[in-house]
Amino acid sequence: MAEGDAGSDQRQNEEIEAMAAIYGEEWCVIDDCAKIFCIRISDDIDDPKWTLCLQVMLPNEYPGTAPPIYQLNAPWLKGQERADLSNSLEEIYIQNIGESILYLWVEKIRDVLIQKSQMTEPGPEVKKQTEEEDAECEDDVILACQPENPVKALDFDISASRTIELEELPPIDHGIPITDRRSTFQAHLAPVVCPKQVKMVLAKLYENKKIASATHNIYAYRIYCEDKQTFLQDCEDDGETAAGGRLLHLMEILNVRNVMVVVSRWYGGILLGPDRFKHINNCARNILVEKNYTSSPEESSKALGKNKKGSSWSSRLSENPGVSICSYVLK
Repeated sequence: MAEGDAGSDQRQNEEIEAMAAIYGEEWCVIDDCAKIFCIRISDDIDDPKWTLCLQVMLPNEYPGTAPPIYQLNAPWLKGQERADLSNSLEEIYIQNIGESILYLWVEKIRDVLIQKSQMTEPGPEVKKQTEEEDAECEDDVILACQPENPVKALDFDISASRTIELEELPPIDHGIPITDRRSTFQAHLAPVVCPKQVKMVLAKLYENKKIASATHNIYAYRIYCEDKQTFLQDCEDDGETAAGGRLLHLMEILNVRNVMVVVSRWYGGILLGPDRFKHINNCARNILVEKNYTSSPEESSKALGKNKKGSSWSSRLSENPGVSICSYVLK
């Protein structure tokens, strides 16, 4: 496999895992080998009025130089309404060439459905589905324990122009643990505005014997620098290869800022394979949603878009105005 293909494959796998973590049972794998997926999108999860299924296939060149191949499935979606939605998805792709765009596509469609539901016309009859939720969870981690493990050094300078008190330890929240085959995963979240606070949070967490004894403590953080309008971000695998990067990728897709997430894993003796990444991302996503760190689709689009109007694509579209870059039908 060529180096470029390997890079695209890794980015696709990270995006797929992030989408599964974000959307849960709404995300469905149709053909894993062919990279064909489907997601059910509604205007309201609890009481859906308008629903659409987005089916996508990821070509080998995505996200680098090719868009996803997609199909919009909804009996009510016809004519100009379908064309307008397709044009919106293609515009998102053009503005984000080279970036992962499935999250932006899904939330754009959801936004269209929400706007449609606010109109006076009644929606098609939709059979409401209910899900049984597992109410069983382990007790939360006890927080008052003695120090055990050292904290990995973070070599960053702190800006003296910060107007808030940086010496104060940020509040730390703990998510509900997930257990699978005797391995347990638990996320911890704290608001941070500088790398020094990242170190303070890690030090505080490692004062807890249970957290300090975890097999892995994977973390990632994103800090928004207002003056430069850029993000200071980093991640740590802590022995769980590639887990930190996947966690950071999830946070990028969700467009969170000024927050760090640590996911502790206590290994139970049974190998979980790729499922371990799913649990890490699910833990992180759940606590980010619970603490209201997820942003609107519009903010995500602005943050991830970077106004990437590729010259080669723009010139091709201007020379061939009738060409659609994304609207292919999946057989």
